Amino acid sequence: MTAKKLLIIGFVWPEPTSSAAGTRMIQLVDLFLNNGYEITFASAASKSDFSYDFSGKSVFEQEIKLNDESFNSFLKELMPDVVLFDRFMVEEQYGWRVQQECPNALRILDTEDLHFFRSARQISNKKNGALNLHNDVAKREIASILRCDLSLIISEIEMRILHEQFKIDFSLLYYLPFIEQKITQETIQNWIPFENRADFIFIGNFLHEPNWNTVQVLKTKVWPVLRKELPDATMNIYGSYASQKVLQLNNKSEKFLIKGRAENAQQTIAKHKILLAPIQFGAGVKGKFIDAMQVGTPSVTTTIGAEAMKGSLNWSGVIDDDLDILIEKTVELYQDKGKWFSAQQNGVKIINERYAIEETANNFMIIIENFDLAKHRQNNFIGQILNHHTNQSTKYMSLWIEEKNKS
Repeated sequence: MTAKKLLIIGFVWPEPTSSAAGTRMIQLVDLFLNNGYEITFASAASKSDFSYDFSGKSVFEQEIKLNDESFNSFLKELMPDVVLFDRFMVEEQYGWRVQQECPNALRILDTEDLHFFRSARQISNKKNGALNLHNDVAKREIASILRCDLSLIISEIEMRILHEQFKIDFSLLYYLPFIEQKITQETIQNWIPFENRADFIFIGNFLHEPNWNTVQVLKTKVWPVLRKELPDATMNIYGSYASQKVLQLNNKSEKFLIKGRAENAQQTIAKHKILLAPIQFGAGVKGKFIDAMQVGTPSVTTTIGAEAMKGSLNWSGVIDDDLDILIEKTVELYQDKGKWFSAQQNGVKIINERYAIEETANNFMIIIENFDLAKHRQNNFIGQILNHHTNQSTKYMSLWIEEKNKS
């Protein structure tokens, strides 16, 4: 039996050491590999020193060009059974070419998190105004969701927004959170104990605006108060792509240290007593909290930070939107071994009951294997309309750029 072919078109070459998005992409690659797929990963982006090395996996790499007919030739030769778009911007660029050359390929959109939701929150936070979900990014992203056969959604909150506010049918959506390893008793026994840990950590990719904003909140509002309560503690800030504006916040006398990129996020988080992340805006599931739970480090955050991560379970630490109360509870958690250990156990439960669920990933693969494409597309007539009209406009804009590039 011939192996099915999956083509992943990446917005960037994945960097799992830099961002949760990179980790998520490698999880998806592994899921399809484990189910016998032949995978080609293609991207028009340049590789960095931190791009994932696929040489250890059976994954073909392909550099592609934007607005170039060579991509059509590549598609005709490959003829994938499934095409996965890494974020809606990639579907906008390549969707019409895939539709034209591989009309029978199942088209999947990996949203990462809903960009329009994150964008709306960022604007609301900046302007201190109402949340406007019906923005221009939403029009683009939801059009992309409708054009695709299935969209992967990482958060239950986002599932609800799409279904209730935008009337997207559940048949077009699949809830697929991070796919994690179960935390065993053996794993727990190897964790660094309370007595051998010290200090606070924040970690995040600084190209991601919510992370930069969180560091500013820590620097100006949280740490000045917290260090008076815990004068021996240090605030360690880790993250990839730290710009000069981030680096200049480093202050040894204040014990506020900018450490830059962590080679191994989990090992770095594991040494610290608390992950401190008072996130003010953003969306989706936060990889930093998953990493913290995997190494037994309690987390302190806001409602938005913990959103859609714990379900009805207790959080692995503290959740509070009032920064004064958040600081007060952080001091208690830092000093009280009983509360700290209880928070750690909550993290184990969250991972094992919500993310280490093989059924979720297995059910997704069963759906993929038994997908009735003709019937599904007939039921998604709005998607057909959008593919007909929107892709025509995208197509001719792209062809115009292509011709312009030749001249």
